[in-house]
Amino acid sequence: MPAVPAVPGVPPAPPRGLPTDLRPDPGIPAGSAPPRRRALRAHLGTLAGTVVLAVLLWRMGTGAFLDGLRRIDGTTVLAALGIGLVTTVFSAWRWALVARGLRIRLPLGPAVADYYRALFLNAALPGGVLGDVHRAVRHGRSAGDLGRGVRAVVLERVAGQLALIGIGVAVLLTMESPVLTEARHLAPLVGLAVLGAFAVVLALRMNRVPARRGRALRATLGEVREGLLSRRNLPGIALASVVVLAGHLAMFVLAARVAGSGASVAVLTPLAVLALLAMGLPLNVGGWGPREGVTAWAFGAAGLGAGTGLGVAVVYGVLSLVASLPGVVVLVVRRRAGAGTAANAPHPRRSPRPSPRPRPWSRPRPRARPRSHTRPGTSSAVRKEKYVPKESARLASSSFPFSADPSEGRPMTPESV
Repeated sequence: MPAVPAVPGVPPAPPRGLPTDLRPDPGIPAGSAPPRRRALRAHLGTLAGTVVLAVLLWRMGTGAFLDGLRRIDGTTVLAALGIGLVTTVFSAWRWALVARGLRIRLPLGPAVADYYRALFLNAALPGGVLGDVHRAVRHGRSAGDLGRGVRAVVLERVAGQLALIGIGVAVLLTMESPVLTEARHLAPLVGLAVLGAFAVVLALRMNRVPARRGRALRATLGEVREGLLSRRNLPGIALASVVVLAGHLAMFVLAARVAGSGASVAVLTPLAVLALLAMGLPLNVGGWGPREGVTAWAFGAAGLGAGTGLGVAVVYGVLSLVASLPGVVVLVVRRRAGAGTAANAPHPRRSPRPSPRPRPWSRPRPRARPRSHTRPGTSSAVRKEKYVPKESARLASSSFPFSADPSEGRPMTPESV
């Protein structure tokens, strides 16, 4: 097959015979490496989380893991499901508010179902973010704007992390914790860094040079303002973030009680904040890894025992997985619904070509003159025509009593009568 010449300004057509998901994206330049780098970072994060877990098992053994799992009973499972329901509904509401700020429609019911599915995928798959990626892509495609759908999920996650960082810093600076002294020393430096970043952003905003990066940054800041900081969304997003963080802290306290720790809530709160901050690191296997290491160190530094801290982290991970189990129901129901829709869809068939309709005022085509032949044994002057009866003749022959049988294949005419 000859090659089609390239047209300037038009991206080349994808090669035939390849699936849609394997065809090159015309929006990504050839030879770019971001997908490979993202895959490499995901593999490195999974490897780091596996190494952390292996070191913990090597140093402390499997006793803490098994002891924590044995203490989980039916009441604990029901409590985890209840806490997970509250946190998931408020997280989905926060996501719906952000999507509304970006002018994307997202009802609360489908948002809750998608959030449950994302939580289960985050807990079951390596990396801890694949569920959020799936949620962003699916919502963007269903809304008809993939970019805004992805940015809505990113801003929703950023809102949760900002609430965790803000409340966490306040807790670590005011409550007794193993990092209280270090936090007070680092607080001025962190404050200066935040002010410097704000000054840079303000300078770029005031700069009117029509640079491409400046326009992209201003567009991003505009979406942040509309999605998170507008008067319509900010109160609801702040309330939802506080409720979600309170639910995570309650789950940590429940895990500590199940693991056998009798520390007060005031003592456990800064330790829970450290564990939640460690969970945000992209170096985990479905959320496991840094959380267990940081919790074991924090409990050991607080004098509560590193083994107890490891058991608390293990129970917290199991309870978080239990709280996300409704996502399995969402996956199964939607998969069956999709399979049923595909099975009941009619097979596309080519419709028959409609016959051409006669024109209302067109003249009838003249009939071809009948051929004549000479009967054998007669002269050439006497000829007999080969006759094809017309429609009117057939109607006349079948309408009794004005009918007669034709003789010798000839119709009845006034002359013959």
